[in-house]
Amino acid sequence: MKEVIRCAVLGLGRLGYWHAENLAYQVKGAELVTVIDPLAGRAEQVAKELGVSNWSQDPDVAFHDDTIEAVVIVTPTSTHADLITRAAKNGKHVFVEKPLTQELSDADKVINTLQQENVFCQVGFMRRFDPAYAEAKKSIAAGDIGKPLYFKAASRDGNVPHEEFIKHSGGIFLDVAIHDYDIARFLMGQDVSSVQSTGSILLESNQFMEKYNDVDQGLTYLTFDSGATGDVETMRIAPYAYDIRGEVVGTEGAIQIGSMRSTDVKLLTNKGSTHDLIQDFPSRFQNAYLLEMIHFISSVQQGKTPNCTAADGKAALEIASAATESFLSGKKVELKKDTEKTVI
Repeated sequence: MKEVIRCAVLGLGRLGYWHAENLAYQVKGAELVTVIDPLAGRAEQVAKELGVSNWSQDPDVAFHDDTIEAVVIVTPTSTHADLITRAAKNGKHVFVEKPLTQELSDADKVINTLQQENVFCQVGFMRRFDPAYAEAKKSIAAGDIGKPLYFKAASRDGNVPHEEFIKHSGGIFLDVAIHDYDIARFLMGQDVSSVQSTGSILLESNQFMEKYNDVDQGLTYLTFDSGATGDVETMRIAPYAYDIRGEVVGTEGAIQIGSMRSTDVKLLTNKGSTHDLIQDFPSRFQNAYLLEMIHFISSVQQGKTPNCTAADGKAALEIASAATESFLSGKKVELKKDTEKTVI
């Protein structure tokens, strides 16, 4: 097993910075040697803050450095296919934030390149590594609730993205609900066979979304290969908290995942009771982001395929694309059966 994996991070926005910080300070076996961002001065700033020796605006600096074994891609979705392909052709293992690619047509090309170059790719579906979701997966796999019959998820966020982000995000089903589509496959242990979705713009201030065929609230109904079903509620306008929850109902019980509480403290007074609420995704999934990066580096060290692969990324992208198509057409969409199935 390799003791140290030399890494580069491409894209140093908020999430890219967190990944870089984790690699620099908290992931055993990782050495962050290069940070890259196209914005003038950004990479140099982050390099100084994190004590990294090299920085650049050009991804080729990392791709052409033979001492770098892994790259972490946290760039706009539209760049993923090109950057993954270039990384793979230069022999780099890849961690890429979701989605795998923006266009479903690019997913197979990317996967073929990864296979041809014999490199790993882990997609950043961090919920799989969140302790609550990971424990739920173990419980379901152990048969604690019997055969899974129904999946339910709610992703409610009150932080509405600005218009320029919405313009390029790919829509609520690709940008937000895709996390729930992936965790649905993960928990249910099977693929999705059909999708039907709807959506609305509920706030007057979000009417600008209409020109991008987007909404601030969406609902997706899923049917799985076994005949099991589920629903995914997605919302950008929750005024009270960052509220992420899931549930699986089985033949012998149910398992519920997630809490809105930031801490397990409840205040009781003669006016009633209160507890604090989680307000953003960094607070809710900070540990999961670290754990997924630990898993990626460990996978590269051991030469083992990570448990959230490019094939998983493609499967979630297929569901998101079908949900978007269903929303636009108003019709149920069947997923193709000739796609590669993955072990979940």
